[in-house]
Amino acid sequence: MSPSSEPSLPSSKEKTIFHSFLVAVLIWIPNIIAVMLSGSVTMLADVVKDGNELLSTFMAWMIIRKLSKGDHSTYDYGMGKFETITGLITGIVMFISLFLVFYSSISRILVPAQIHEEGAILGIILYIISISATARQWRKMHQKSKKEHSPILESQWRLFRIKTISDILVLGTLVASTVFQEFWWSDFFDPVSSFIIGIILLLSGYHIIFSSFQDLLDKTIDESYQFLILQDLAEFFDEYVAFHGVKSRRSGNRVFIEIFLEFDGDRKMGDVQAVINRMKSSIEQKIDKSTISIVPTSNPGSYEKIMR
Repeated sequence: MSPSSEPSLPSSKEKTIFHSFLVAVLIWIPNIIAVMLSGSVTMLADVVKDGNELLSTFMAWMIIRKLSKGDHSTYDYGMGKFETITGLITGIVMFISLFLVFYSSISRILVPAQIHEEGAILGIILYIISISATARQWRKMHQKSKKEHSPILESQWRLFRIKTISDILVLGTLVASTVFQEFWWSDFFDPVSSFIIGIILLLSGYHIIFSSFQDLLDKTIDESYQFLILQDLAEFFDEYVAFHGVKSRRSGNRVFIEIFLEFDGDRKMGDVQAVINRMKSSIEQKIDKSTISIVPTSNPGSYEKIMR
């Protein structure tokens, strides 16, 4: 990717996230009214969950906005860590919602109650609209996430996937509770659906938090990348004396890799630099969105000191 195209990426992500935020707000407000009219614990859990997700989406938009307008030179590795932290916050918010959902569903199981028909009918109409909108956002975010690795886009498409699935569950609950309201067991549709939403939150929240922690702790690069690096080092085998290790870190959608090599001490620095430039160019072409640094070293222990 050419440098000229890089600045447009944050702006594109900013518009995408802000559009998602507006869609979520327009859906959330009518749903609050439907909850008050229906008395559904599943809708209540879904509205509380959506409120937390709105906060996460707003924070994601603020960070992307700062990234698109801020001074990138202020941060050595860009603002990718801010993206990772936002993904982590989204996962934590999901866990907060999880406790609220489980509490509501357990309370309704202990004290069963019917859903009010007027609110249920309004809820059915609203959730049909909501499913259409959130499914579209899910597909849109997922496509963008495939094109560009970004913790924010990753967390956002998973968030809209959860919202779409949970909206389908809520819609099914409202329809079933309305159709079978004359039967005593219909009272349990509401808390059971709420409990299922909680399980979905648990699984998705765990994935987001786990992947965000890996980026924050600078997990080593994938084996496929390591293989590409070793393959390139083999091609330049006669150009250096010894290989002393690789250090890497991920910052948002970019990966920074340092390769520690020992060169012949009798070679001119100009020759060494020419080799470094060729190696750097070769590896960066094979590893997308990477910044490669070849670090000349004559002491094997220097790499170990850095790793400490």
